[in-house]
Amino acid sequence: MTAQPPRRFAGIDIGTLTCRLLIADLTSGGPLKELRSDRRILRLGEGVDQTKRLNSAAMDRVIACLREWWGLIDNHQVEGCAVVATSAVRDAANRDEFLRRVKQETGFDVEVITGEEEARRTLLGIRSGLPAGVTDMIALDIGGGSTEFILDRPGQAPIVRSIDIGVVRLCERVLTHDPPTAEEIEQAREWVRRETQAAVAEMANYETATFVGTAGTITALAAMAQKLPAYEPARIHNYRLALATVQELEQILLSRKKADRIGLPGLEKNREEVIAAGAIIIRTVMETIGMSQVLVSDLGLRDGVLIDLRNRTCI
Repeated sequence: MTAQPPRRFAGIDIGTLTCRLLIADLTSGGPLKELRSDRRILRLGEGVDQTKRLNSAAMDRVIACLREWWGLIDNHQVEGCAVVATSAVRDAANRDEFLRRVKQETGFDVEVITGEEEARRTLLGIRSGLPAGVTDMIALDIGGGSTEFILDRPGQAPIVRSIDIGVVRLCERVLTHDPPTAEEIEQAREWVRRETQAAVAEMANYETATFVGTAGTITALAAMAQKLPAYEPARIHNYRLALATVQELEQILLSRKKADRIGLPGLEKNREEVIAAGAIIIRTVMETIGMSQVLVSDLGLRDGVLIDLRNRTCI
């Protein structure tokens, strides 16, 4: 049987904190081959938790980036392109204005996906790059506005729970001092603990599954744990991050002001404001559900967006 040639797709994930681009060749059932990727911390969701609206400056930042990416995608002559938006756009009362501007000023049609659909496509991305021997897993995707828990066992329908806690939302609602006060930290922990317990309440025997984490907080902590001078996907993907290391990094981050986190080994620029919130979330989740380590996945929603697009356009 003749092997099918690879098919070229592009995907964009417009997140609350970060926008991500991936252009890749995909073969049926095989891993994707990255041709071009980019990510920008643009904080589209700035202020949305309080105002329920996307502000003009944040929309301008994202649209300027999308215009640039349109040219990259056009140069790669892709077969198809999918653009998704998550928590910030889901929650914004003026999301139609943003979607209209994106269409008019960049040409992209944006699909606003639910937390459950976000988790389904994230799962496609994670599954495409797990090490051999990992079958049952409970995955955690910490975003800017929401966090998804996904319990996935072969042969069973995944169980998905999305909670309205993310790094931007936690910073804006609770961690308002720089650095956060002890009272704010405890308030944040209690909120995450309560929502985590509710999220996993109907996930039977999740303790026996491999705990996998994806997205910027967890990959940043993996880079910091290894003191990487630059982001190296090969050293971050499938790295095992211990709870003790997370606790140590959290204390380092919480003891510093945002300005003093700049330049910490492994911490990418513009993540210094929200990384402490992310550390609180992952630490509290791990302690609440009794996990001593997390398997780090550098693959997630943007990879799943491409795989889903390939699956929906099979010929």
